[in-house]
Amino acid sequence: MSENAANNNNIMEKNQICKDAIVSELQKKKVHLFYCLECEELARNIASESDHITLQSINWRSFADGFPNLFINNAHEIRGQHVAFLASFSSPAVIFEQISVIYLLPRLFVASFTLVLPFFPTGSFERMEEEGDVATAFTMARIVSNIPISRGGPTSVVIYDIHALQERFYFADQVLPLFETGIPLLTKRLQQLPETEKIIVAFPDDGAWKRFHKLLDHYPTVVCTKVREGDKRIVRLKEGNPAGCHVVIVDDLVQSGGTLIECQKVLAAHGAAKVSAYVTHGVFPKSSWERFTHKNNGSEEAFAYFWITDSCPLTVKSIGNKAPFEVLSLAGSIADALQI
Repeated sequence: MSENAANNNNIMEKNQICKDAIVSELQKKKVHLFYCLECEELARNIASESDHITLQSINWRSFADGFPNLFINNAHEIRGQHVAFLASFSSPAVIFEQISVIYLLPRLFVASFTLVLPFFPTGSFERMEEEGDVATAFTMARIVSNIPISRGGPTSVVIYDIHALQERFYFADQVLPLFETGIPLLTKRLQQLPETEKIIVAFPDDGAWKRFHKLLDHYPTVVCTKVREGDKRIVRLKEGNPAGCHVVIVDDLVQSGGTLIECQKVLAAHGAAKVSAYVTHGVFPKSSWERFTHKNNGSEEAFAYFWITDSCPLTVKSIGNKAPFEVLSLAGSIADALQI
């Protein structure tokens, strides 16, 4: 083959790649994204990830008695359009007003409807240990499952790192749950750290190992476990050797943080050079995140980094840029999920 022919082939291949990219871009659907007040910053970040996402607004008002007085702006303009709602069920107090909007949007003759609920808040209450326990994960799944069908069919429900994958079966056929994960954000961040060959992933219990080990199998692992000693539950090292390594504890969520702190102590006692943590959902009720900040005595030596996502917007606003916290945004991942 002559040099000119080879150059022509290269040009043709590049042109085809450009054409394919243009076709792919044109095939992307345009999405109108509504959001609750808590999620405004995340919604704007999602919209900045794609020219195919347009932010829409809702008037979030209340009557004198405290019940919501809501108005969806541009309701006529979204007919025949793909519509999504970004929700945050951060407390029972805000769920009712958001559910009211979520139940109405699919009825406005939209082409399709997607609910983005980054954090499924009752996910850790998914089982009964004795008769009388209320599995509120099932209750929440039933509430979400009753979203009306739009013209395009069942609602897609995007959830990140739900506590237990079997909760998929709590949802009825009227919705299509799409379970995503924030772990790629963590792996990308770990690749930016020095001495990546010394990074080990630790799981605070067997549940976290089952949930995430396949997503992180390219890293050596350490597994901790909880054993009962009298009335106390003590964290022990079950398997693996953290000596001389940067150990990153991985879990789906954190509440008070007690387990993470005990796990850090065990890892440090077994020779870990430094310890960091990642959780997708930084719940931190009653500002429990404060016990991790570097202003507390001795905590500088506890956690080098503490990574969370912006699935819990109120936590993100509270934490700000306080060390050792870093926020890994779900915005790009959510923008991609809206194209599925």
